[in-house]
Amino acid sequence: MDLTLTKHHGLGNDFLVLDVGQIDGDLDWSAQAREWCDRRRGIGADGLLLLERRPDGRLGMRLFNADGSPAEMSGNGIRCLVQAADRAAGEPGGRYVVDTAAGERIVEVLERVDVDTSILAAQMGEITQISAPLGWERTRCHPDRPVAHLSLGNPHAVVGVDDVADVDLAELGSLVPDINLEVISPGPEHNAITMRVHERGVGITEACGTGACASAAAALAWGLVPHSAPEVLVHMDGGDARVNVDPVAGMATLVGPATFVATISVLL
Repeated sequence: MDLTLTKHHGLGNDFLVLDVGQIDGDLDWSAQAREWCDRRRGIGADGLLLLERRPDGRLGMRLFNADGSPAEMSGNGIRCLVQAADRAAGEPGGRYVVDTAAGERIVEVLERVDVDTSILAAQMGEITQISAPLGWERTRCHPDRPVAHLSLGNPHAVVGVDDVADVDLAELGSLVPDINLEVISPGPEHNAITMRVHERGVGITEACGTGACASAAAALAWGLVPHSAPEVLVHMDGGDARVNVDPVAGMATLVGPATFVATISVLL
C-alpha cells in the first residue's frame, strides 16, 4: 500500500501529517509513529498527526508522539494539520473546526506568507490548574521559584527562572517524563517571555504551542508581563509565537506560523 504524507513544522516543532482517508481500516499508529518519526532510521519528526475528514466539514486530529505515545493536543501540531488540509482544499483559507482528544478547537488561516508558510490563529481552549505530577519532588525546585501546573487538555509544569539558558533542561525533564515542562524568564521586551521546553514523549523541542499558552498564563499571573499588554510574545528556540489570554474566560488563542516542508511517499 502506497501512502502519501506531508511534513510541516511550527517554529521547528515538526510533524508528519497523514490523511487517513487513504486507508481502509486502521493501523498500529503507535508503531508507525515510532518508525516514521525516528530521525536516524525513519523520516524524522516530533510527532505523527492523523487527519480525519468528517461529513459535516469538520476535521479530526489524532496525535502520536515520536515515542508512539498518544497526546491530547498540540498547538503547533494543530496549525500544521490545518495547513495540510488547507493546502489540499480547492479554495484555501478560512476557518476550520477541529475535533481533538482535548475537545473542539477552531483554527483560522490568517495569511499566506508564501507558497509554503501560513500564519494561523488557533483557539486553544481553557487553561485550568492541575495537580503536580507524580515525582515532582525529584526536580528539587527551589521553593522560591514560581511554579504553575496547568492544562490545555494536556499537562504542563511551568517554572520561572532567571535565565533559561542556565537550566539543564534534558536532565530536569527526564525527572518528570509524563508532563510537558517549560522554563521561562521575562523579556527581553516588556510584553515578552523567553521559554524552553521538554515535551513528554519527545524530549527537548524547538517550540511548543500549548506550552507557550501555559507559559503566557503563568507569566501574567506572576506579573512577569503586564496585564495591560494586548498579547504575550513568547520567544522559543525555533521562533516566536503570540498568545492572547482572556482573563475572564481563562481561554487562550495562539498565533504563529506553519510551514510546509515536503511531500513523502511511503510503502507499507
